[in-house]
Amino acid sequence: MNLILSAKELNRVLHDSNLVGKTIIIDTRPLLEYLDGHIPGAINMDLMQFHWIDTSRTGIRQFNRQMNILYSNLGLPDTEFVVFYDNISGPSASRGVWLSLYFSHLNASILDGGMGEWKAEGLEVEKETNAFPHSKLATIVNSEVLADLKMVKSSVMHKSETKYALLDCRSEQEFKGGVVRALKRGHIPGAVNIDWSLNIDKERNGKFKSLSDLAERYRRISKSDEVVTYCQGGYRAANTFIVLKMLGYEKVKMYLGSWGEWGNRPDLPVETNDS
Repeated sequence: MNLILSAKELNRVLHDSNLVGKTIIIDTRPLLEYLDGHIPGAINMDLMQFHWIDTSRTGIRQFNRQMNILYSNLGLPDTEFVVFYDNISGPSASRGVWLSLYFSHLNASILDGGMGEWKAEGLEVEKETNAFPHSKLATIVNSEVLADLKMVKSSVMHKSETKYALLDCRSEQEFKGGVVRALKRGHIPGAVNIDWSLNIDKERNGKFKSLSDLAERYRRISKSDEVVTYCQGGYRAANTFIVLKMLGYEKVKMYLGSWGEWGNRPDLPVETNDS
């Protein structure tokens, strides 16, 4: 499977006898939306409930432990494919795909357009609640997709050989400091701002824009760079992470702690629109 799956492709998966029992579908929306109707067979896990902004060594160890417990509810070891969806090609489903890649489950996809596209295609919807297929997950962490505070700080302070291209996926007002969601306002020094919402085509049921449109949007970011995406808490940044991987960027990490960690540290430098 690709990182992105269309509604028609997912529907074919649901009716493919060779894939029955091999595919898990995760509805990442709030429970009330799930209960109002979801893709047949989907289980509900509202990933927006699991923010994490401590990327110290201890913090990452605890994050791995918590996510291991969480992902053991999905039954991943007993399946080959996992598909996450939101109402659109949104941040919560993107976080699910990123987490799967972080835990080395490489066959993870996001449903393009989410539930909005599924309904627009007139495909089957059910209201029956589906149980978690519990299965112990043996954690194999893929550190290549995660950036922590130490990495980003060393790059910003020019204390490491690796210089990351920092991509701020928040709104322009958050980036400039007009909207404050932490102790400090502004952005990580040297970051480039490309709002994640520009990845989405509102005229096409919230699907991702075409690859050509996205390539034009991210033309300022070189494919030879080591890129780190960040937002407020690692959800919008996960969406941009997926887009960059789709476009062929090989060296991409997501800063898990994002602005929720950096912007709440009095000792770290920031830039604003006034800087």
